Amino acid sequence: MTATSLSAALAGTPLATAATTAPTASPDELPLFVGQPLSGWSIGVADFERGARLTGENAVVPKPAHPQVPTSEVSASRSSKSAARDALTLQWKEAWFATLRLEGGPPVNLRPYLPQGTLEFDINVEELAHGGLTVKLACGEGCERKVNYLLPARALQGKGWQRLSFALNCFHRDGDDFGAVTQPFSVDTSGTGKLSIANVRVLKRGVPNAFCADYRTESVTPSPLLQVWALEWWQPRHEQKLAQVQQQRASGQLPEVVFIGDSITQGWEDAGAPVWQEHFARYHALNLGFGGDHTENVLWRLQHGEVDGIAPKVAVLMIGTNNTGDRQEDPRTTAAGIRRLIDELRMRLPATRILLLAVFPREQKPGGPLRAINDDINRLIAGFADGETVKFLDISRVLMNADGTLSADVMPDWLHLSEQGYRLWANALVPTLSAMVALTPAAGPPAPSASRSAP
Repeated sequence: MTATSLSAALAGTPLATAATTAPTASPDELPLFVGQPLSGWSIGVADFERGARLTGENAVVPKPAHPQVPTSEVSASRSSKSAARDALTLQWKEAWFATLRLEGGPPVNLRPYLPQGTLEFDINVEELAHGGLTVKLACGEGCERKVNYLLPARALQGKGWQRLSFALNCFHRDGDDFGAVTQPFSVDTSGTGKLSIANVRVLKRGVPNAFCADYRTESVTPSPLLQVWALEWWQPRHEQKLAQVQQQRASGQLPEVVFIGDSITQGWEDAGAPVWQEHFARYHALNLGFGGDHTENVLWRLQHGEVDGIAPKVAVLMIGTNNTGDRQEDPRTTAAGIRRLIDELRMRLPATRILLLAVFPREQKPGGPLRAINDDINRLIAGFADGETVKFLDISRVLMNADGTLSADVMPDWLHLSEQGYRLWANALVPTLSAMVALTPAAGPPAPSASRSAP
C-alpha cells in the first residue's frame, strides 16, 4: 500500500460527530499555563517510576525503595521568562523517562479549536545534547497522541527563548473525540538535559511553525529511528550489518535465512544466543533486528542496503509492536507498514520466500489495550499470506499460559523474551522454516544494488 492510498483509505473515516457540532461560545485562546496552570489543574513532574507535584518553588521526583535506575534525577522548578515565576524548568539526569505535565484537572473541551487551532508554548533549551523532546496530549483511554521533536529541539539549544506552534491536528486522529481531553499538555524526554517552558496556550486560529508527521502515512514513510536512547548505536549497528553482509559475501557463506524485526529479533544475539547457535547457525543466518524499530525504520534499513547482495532462501519478518507501544497506532496503519515491507522484500529479494510472523503478545494479561492492538494487527496481516511466496505463522499460544496470561519465565517484562522464550520460539518456528528452506532452490548472489537510496 502506498502512502497516498493509505491516507485516502483512512481519510474515509469521519471525525467524531460531536466535533462538527461544537459550541461556538469558546474563547479564541485557552491558557493552559500562563504564569499559573489552567483552573483546577496542577503541574506534575515524573519519571517512569514515581511522580510529584510542583506546589512550591521546586519538586524532586522521589525514589522508590529499590529504584531501577538509582543514578537518575528528575526535578522541576518555578523559573522566570518575562516576569517572576512565569516559567517552568524541567531538569533530568540519566533518566529512562522524564515528564513535565498538566495533571489532575477536569477534562478540557478542545473540539472548537480543532479546525485551525494550534498548541503553542515558549521554550528555552539549555541542555539537550543527550536528551530529547516529545510533546504529548491525551484525550482519554487509548488516546495518547504525541509529536517526536527530538532533532529540531536539539537545534534550539543555546538560542534562548523560542516560540513553538503545533497544529492541534498533529495530536488528533480521525474518530478522536476532543470534547474531554484528559491531559492537554506534557513534554516528555529521557537521557540528560534541561529546558524551560512558558506561556502554554491553545489558540483557535494559529499559524504552526513546527513539523509533525502525518499519522496516516508515518508507518510507510522510510525513516531512521529517532529516539534519544537509540541515536548513538542505531546508525552504527546499520553500518555493522552492511559490513557483515560484505564479509559473508567475501567468505562465500551467504545467509540462507535472514531475520528482520525489532528488539525481540535483536535479542537472538543476547538472551537467545545459545538457541540461535543451536538452530540457525547452520543457515549462516543474518540477524537484522534493531531495538525500538517501527515499520518505517525497517523500511529505511532495507532501502539502505541491508539485504543488497544476498539471496536468502527465507526472510523471517516480525515487526509492529513498537508501532503499538510507542504510538498506540491504528492497526490498519501498522498493517499497511508491514504490507509495504513485504513489497520491498519481494522487489529486492525476488527468489526469497517470506515467513511473516504474527506480532507477539504483550502485557501480562489478555484484554489489555496494547495486546488488543497487536491482536488486531495479526488479524489483518494474516491475509497477506499468498500460499506460495508469503506464509503467515502465529505462535502466540506457544508463548502464553493456557489462560492467555504471560509468564515472567518466558517474557520477564511482558514484552521481551528470556532464553526460555527464545527456545519456545525456535521450537515453534523450526518445522515451518525448515520446510520453506527445503522448498526454495539455491540462488546465486545478486550484484550489489546500485540504486541505494540517499540517506
